[in-house]
Amino acid sequence: EAARAGWLRCGGPCLVLTAVDAGNPVRSGTIRIRINVTDANDNPPVFGQDRYRSRLREDAALGSRVLNVSASDADAGNNARITYGFGKMPAKVLQKFMMDAESGMITLKEALDFEDTKSYTLLVEARDGGGLVANCKVVVEVLDVNDNAPEITILSLSTQVAEDVPVGTVVALLNVNDPDSGENGQVSCELSGEAPLSIVASSGGSYKVVTAGALDREQASEHRVTVVARDRARTGTARIRVTVLDANDNAPVFSQAEYTVRVPEDVPVGYTLVTVTATDADEGLYGHVKYSFKKITEKASKIFYLDSETGAITLLQSLDYEEGDYYKLEVQARDDGGLSDTTIVEITVTDINDNAPEISVRSALSEISEDAPSGTVVALLHFQDRDSGTNSELRCSLDGDLPFRLQNSHGSYYSVVTARELDREQVSEYNVTVRAADGGSPPLQSSAVLALRVLDVNDNAPVFAEERYSARLSENNAAGALVLRVRATDADWGQNARVRYRLAEGRVRGAALSSYVSVQAETGALYALRSFDYEQLRELQLWVRAEDGGAPALGSNVSVRLQIVDENDNAPQVLYPPPALAAGSGAAWSGVELAPRWSEAGALVAKVVAVDADAGQNAWLSYELAKATEPGLFRVGLHSGEVRTARSPLARDAARQSLVVLVKDHGRPALSATATLSVVLAESVAELLAELGSAAAEAAAPGEPAASLTRWLVLAVAAVSCLFVAFLLLLLALRLRRWRRQQLLPADSGALRGVPVSHFVGIDGVRAFLQSYSHEVSLTADSRKSQLRFSAGSCCDTLPARPPPDEPAPLLGDEDPAGAPPVDSASGPVSSPY
Repeated sequence: EAARAGWLRCGGPCLVLTAVDAGNPVRSGTIRIRINVTDANDNPPVFGQDRYRSRLREDAALGSRVLNVSASDADAGNNARITYGFGKMPAKVLQKFMMDAESGMITLKEALDFEDTKSYTLLVEARDGGGLVANCKVVVEVLDVNDNAPEITILSLSTQVAEDVPVGTVVALLNVNDPDSGENGQVSCELSGEAPLSIVASSGGSYKVVTAGALDREQASEHRVTVVARDRARTGTARIRVTVLDANDNAPVFSQAEYTVRVPEDVPVGYTLVTVTATDADEGLYGHVKYSFKKITEKASKIFYLDSETGAITLLQSLDYEEGDYYKLEVQARDDGGLSDTTIVEITVTDINDNAPEISVRSALSEISEDAPSGTVVALLHFQDRDSGTNSELRCSLDGDLPFRLQNSHGSYYSVVTARELDREQVSEYNVTVRAADGGSPPLQSSAVLALRVLDVNDNAPVFAEERYSARLSENNAAGALVLRVRATDADWGQNARVRYRLAEGRVRGAALSSYVSVQAETGALYALRSFDYEQLRELQLWVRAEDGGAPALGSNVSVRLQIVDENDNAPQVLYPPPALAAGSGAAWSGVELAPRWSEAGALVAKVVAVDADAGQNAWLSYELAKATEPGLFRVGLHSGEVRTARSPLARDAARQSLVVLVKDHGRPALSATATLSVVLAESVAELLAELGSAAAEAAAPGEPAASLTRWLVLAVAAVSCLFVAFLLLLLALRLRRWRRQQLLPADSGALRGVPVSHFVGIDGVRAFLQSYSHEVSLTADSRKSQLRFSAGSCCDTLPARPPPDEPAPLLGDEDPAGAPPVDSASGPVSSPY
């Protein structure tokens, strides 16, 4: 009891030591000994819970409180002092949160995104002053908020739709996705715009835009609608434009309903995984098939590329088995008429041993293509140290500045990968030294050498020296003439750099292009296989393709334009006057032109019409008077071909004039043709008939008497006179009936007496007409036909031109074409028997 009381007085365990001597009286002394018990760190911290949970909105502000963890320690002093921190966790988690070491408060360090990560698991450590550690887990659940508008992805769009498609035809396939969840991710879709289209929900956020009624291209050739997707608070839109085309009755058909592909994840970028093929029974634009993705996720659209022309599906970026091992693509083949077919492409990505298990090379390449992308695995290494602790901690590195780097694959497994693109033309071999040093003192090292040879690949297509070629070739060239040479070079080596040339298929004027020109496969020389005619073919457009010797071969095309140069190989052709007919044909007077002797200088007599089949300067025609009976009487327009009087005819000028007009082009050398005109000068009807009779007699067939022809002419004149007298009697009866008292023919205008020479002009080779004071003659290209217009003031007798065979002869003279009022009996036209 005394000891306990002493203990209490000492404030802890204590002893009382008493010393007694042997004297008498006995004497003694006492001393108290206090025992201090020091604490040992024999108790680790203890969390209040093994697992904590917290919920936090994804739009929580930075610094927001997440959770406060608490741990206790039964020890005392420094051993009971607890500090908090995070355990070993992914860097992504450590970037999001931070912890107060003293209080255990966890706060938000970086913004959250529910769509990226829905929950985080934090490993929290509590460490006392003696180094003992306790762990607990904190699960942070991210709460979604409506911070994303619906996203509309047009997987497939038929921009052109035939007008005879049935109702319900799919125009577009859409994928509507809202990254939010729950009610925030519930989306409704509708169409905005006046069009016979509607939107139909499919499955998994897919929608179809289909025809809701019959299409009519004649009423509306184009429809524009807007797809509107709405969630509880946000809206997303996409515009669709549909062009209505004529009917296309054959849709493309895939060769397979489903394509299955297994591919390793280390295939290089640009590798062709599969080529889908569809055929269309139509021709032309309707048979031209283009490919597109009908349904594809956003992630897959960044990995795979579909060539719209060939149907080849290639890689846009490297595959990663850990990120995705299966892809399902829906591919659509569509012709230019808007009809389509779909197929499913299933791509399975197979994993490779890219996590290589003292330095041991588990896997290594001895050769690598120069087109290997950055990140291509060269070797898989396993670093292992049989020691433990610090001595087993390894530091790994590569020697030298090489285009390789060492990256940790998993634990003690490392891989050597390319750090940038390789170029065999710069370095063809590499010796890569891998070193590993442990943490001992002194450290021990080991190394391994990887020998790697870079292989050449056909990664350069031939390149033409010019973007396009053009040449000019004169027509009438010799077959086999050299047109030009095309040249292309290839930056590769060996067989990959060998270039060959060929012509692209084509047709010219219904014949194969290869029948017109050929190209020498080795030299690129382009030859003409036939003689060209500018008048038939003026220009030739073709494509020359250069391909190297690689496998597969790479190629490029260049456009060649061949212009045919015109040569002066066509002489002018005279259209009027026509060539003289054979004797006895009955048209001996068809080349006779008539000119009154009273004609003034500059009066139009005839017009020579000619054409030239050449072009340009070779077709420019000029006219000149080569020969004439009276050289100074007529002149010819240099460019018009009009034959006019150079002066007024004189009495001494021969009645019959022969003119030879030379028509010449401007080619080198110039080509020419001649036209012969016969012009009759006459002052009276008698003189005209006499000249024409003489001309007819000379043109008569051999052995036919001239008197016979004259007799027929007299009979013809007599018949015309009788008709004229009958016409006078009819006209007189009409005038008497109208109580006209004027004479039919005034004394000073007696019929055929003193008639001026201007009363005669040719009619179908004879060309006689009568006109007084004012007349106008209009000649066509065929100068055997003439057209007369009389002025209102005309007061002389008129012999009208013989009407064409298909028109009735007029009873009286023609009215003024300008719309002048009809003339009375004193001034109206009167037919003459002569």
